[in-house]
Amino acid sequence: MIYLDNAATSKPDEECLKRAEKYLYDFYYNPSALYAEGYNIQLEIRAARKNILSLLASSENYELIFTSCGTEADNQAVFGAGKRGNVVTTSGEHSAVYSAVNQLRTRGVEVRFAALNPDGSVNADDLINLVDDKTSLVSVIHVGNETGAVNDIEKIAAAVKRKNPHAVFHSDGVQAFGKIPFRLSKDIDLYSVSAHKIGGIKGCGALIKRKSLALSPYIFGGGQESGARSGTENVFGIKNFEYAALKRFEKSDVNYKNARILNDLMWEKLDKSLFSRISPVNNSPYILTVGAEGVRGETILHEADDMGLVIGTGSACASNEKKRYSRVILACGVKESLADGILRLSFSPENSREEIEKAAFILNGIVKNRKNTMA
Repeated sequence: MIYLDNAATSKPDEECLKRAEKYLYDFYYNPSALYAEGYNIQLEIRAARKNILSLLASSENYELIFTSCGTEADNQAVFGAGKRGNVVTTSGEHSAVYSAVNQLRTRGVEVRFAALNPDGSVNADDLINLVDDKTSLVSVIHVGNETGAVNDIEKIAAAVKRKNPHAVFHSDGVQAFGKIPFRLSKDIDLYSVSAHKIGGIKGCGALIKRKSLALSPYIFGGGQESGARSGTENVFGIKNFEYAALKRFEKSDVNYKNARILNDLMWEKLDKSLFSRISPVNNSPYILTVGAEGVRGETILHEADDMGLVIGTGSACASNEKKRYSRVILACGVKESLADGILRLSFSPENSREEIEKAAFILNGIVKNRKNTMA
């Protein structure tokens, strides 16, 4: 099987799983327990927190809250910071932010959506124009999960703070963490990450928070995570996240270059008479989104699956919305006939050139046969 849906989830790294295994079978104690074994597990969590945070920010200015996933981290940011006035975000957000800000409307908060550029990045001028002195939260996705477009969140956050220094700036960094070079700038208050996109397991994520920012808990209970997120910690998931993140960052430069080679090779091998490119040229190399006009993406996906190729048609989370066209792709200005044939091909360090060439061959054949049948 050739797996090219890594933006949806990645294969757990076996070495990292093995290293973390002892926290399932041997060191399974509750980190909140008062006996020595529990306290020692709490120390292990602190070490993981410190190590993951160090990959993006200084512990002098930031802290890290472990969550169950990137979606929870996004929701805590939205509901914790977007409590009054208006919230400004983009039309290209992951559903974890998009659905959450729409829920804010039922609580009396005005929500403003900035337009997208044709490549899927946010129109920064439009976004800044939407910010005023009543804006409580601005949320801008770092790397678009449907096109791979990269937003310059450092520059955007600085512009937001110049216009409204009191606005909280959040970014969903799930598709950027461990994939593109980046460290948090002083104007970014909140940043969401997830383990299962970089070789960790599902069920563990984190929200990185500026220490000076007061943020209400999203989940209440026993006061774990220094009161920021209640619930007994997933120690196995947290340690696995730590190991996966450290391993991915250790080879981030090499992985980035290899992903670019694979991305370029895929586009080179796809038949340009059959496919149109949606992703920008300077996108994250881990995502290539294309469209086959006149052929449904879902049809291509199922035929490819039957031939041993796993791909996506956009956001895996958005597939539950049961909508024919992606709202993000339409917001890029793509016409419906092309938006119906969207395919998202996403890569990992484990993919090879041989897999990419075979995948392109399969996709070219499927679409060509479909078009010939319809002719």
